[in-house]
Amino acid sequence: MSNQFEAIIFDLDGVITDTAEYHYLAWKQLGEELGITFDREFNETLKGVSRMDSLERILELGNRQNDFTKEEKIALATKKNDHYVDLIQKITPKDVLPGIKEFLQQLKDANFKIAMASASKNAFIVTESLGVQHYFEHIVDAAKVKYSKPHPEVFLKAAEAIGVDPEKCIGVEDAQAGVTAINEANMFSIAIGTDSGLSHANVVLNSTVELTLELITNLK
Repeated sequence: MSNQFEAIIFDLDGVITDTAEYHYLAWKQLGEELGITFDREFNETLKGVSRMDSLERILELGNRQNDFTKEEKIALATKKNDHYVDLIQKITPKDVLPGIKEFLQQLKDANFKIAMASASKNAFIVTESLGVQHYFEHIVDAAKVKYSKPHPEVFLKAAEAIGVDPEKCIGVEDAQAGVTAINEANMFSIAIGTDSGLSHANVVLNSTVELTLELITNLK
């Protein structure tokens, strides 16, 4: 794999900002309405997973996966999302994770192409609220893909949209499923976090502060 990287493709949640808490609160409220309680540990298993797949996991947890029609499940997922959208109205540029804005500016100044590959259908709203949308040449969200992570589709679509060969792209993720998706797309994977499940990434960083132009240019 060449070190002549031309593009960086970011996940949104846990990399650009942390909306995990809002997802947790929205799912938790829906779960309680259905008589299904779960904790933050279970919520970790929903990270990077699509909305419908997350709902299925919650229903299975409460042994209620067969209690609803497909249409009812869609309605439940929509209800959760409506609550989540209400919660994320509170997001401001202050919610950009440490070092990310500086890193995005460094990449732009160095003429790297920048894209986003997100499992969220709210990627556009969140990116705008954070005030960083102008850094991204293209955003691929869950509404544009058939398969959710760990399938590589979302990363491959992002690379295609900005016209860069996947082998010349770096993917940045915080979830196990996301790192798998980057690897499957034949990109260089950088994971953010201390979870031992991220060890299959090419590089693992403890936090977003460690993302720098120097790090990127020295990758082999």
